[in-house]
Formats: sequence, C-alpha cells, structure tokens
Amino acid sequence: MRGNESPKHVYARPVMEFLAVATEYCATLEHSRERSRGELLDALLRLLPVLYWNAQVLDPMETDGQFLPDDRVTEQDYEYVRAGLRGLLDDWDEYEDLVMDDAGEREECRWVSLSESLSDVYQPLRNFVWVYQQRLEECMADAMWAVRDSFELYWGQCVVDCLRRLHRLKYMAHRESDEDDI
Repeated sequence: MRGNESPKHVYARPVMEFLAVATEYCATLEHSRERSRGELLDALLRLLPVLYWNAQVLDPMETDGQFLPDDRVTEQDYEYVRAGLRGLLDDWDEYEDLVMDDAGEREECRWVSLSESLSDVYQPLRNFVWVYQQRLEECMADAMWAVRDSFELYWGQCVVDCLRRLHRLKYMAHRESDEDDI
C-alpha cells in the first residue's frame, strides 16, 4: 500500500475485530475508577488474550509512512489512566519479575508496575483507535502499521507479562491466603 489511495483492507474483518477489542480495552482503562478491583481483574483477563490474538492475526503492512498519525495520548492522558489503575490495584501493582536487560542479552529481576505496563499497552492502542474514530482514511493504513509494529516490538510482550501477573492475582493469591489460614 503506497500513497494516499483508500485501502479496502483497513476495513477488513480482522482489523474491525481488533479495533473493537482495542476500543473496549481503552474504555476499560479510562473508566477503571468506576470498577472494583475484582471487576477490573476479570475484565482484563477477558480482554488481554483477545487483544493479543487479534493483534497477532493482523496482516503485516507496508507503508511509506507518509500519513503516520501523531501521538494523541498526552502525558496527562497516560498519567490519568496509570494513576487510576495504580489506585485501584494498590498493593497488587508492583511485583518482582524476570525481564530482559536493556541490551536484550540476559534476564534479570526487576520491580515492575502492573499499572504502568497496562498503560504502556493503552498508549499505542488509543492512538490507533483515535485515527479510526476520526475516520482519517489516509492515516488508517499507517496507523495499522504503527500499532502492529509496536505490538511486535513492545506492547505484545507487555500483554503477555500482564496476563501472567493477573492470572496469579486471580487464581493463586486466594490459595496462598487460604494456606495461611490453615
């Protein structure tokens, strides 16, 4: 896809399914203050695997980058989402995890923030959703390329890491507290 021709594949079924899940994910995070911690946990455990799957099946795209959209998520938007999640997750937010070092050569233990990781996923998705909400057809193919590229490079791994932590919180935390009561 080159130039500013109107690509029909920006409205293809896999793209629309990804857009729907990305929109729901963004809305869930933007309104996290209106949920209980358990409701948020359940929503994220339902959304994140579908989000990952739908991003993975998007067709890779070529683009000349002529219409790459500007980032729409401001630092204030990001911080609003992150702070809402942080407040709700409270003592569940920070945890120790194995992550690749900055050189990508070996794993090391680091403290990770779940609210920050979820917000890092939010940012490229919200930028993508914004382009579709504005119906900027000339930018849609480039927005698809950008969200797919950032999925491969960064936020796809964030989804996997968040899922592992959320799974542990949902299904293992209560078992550990039950064992403490024995």
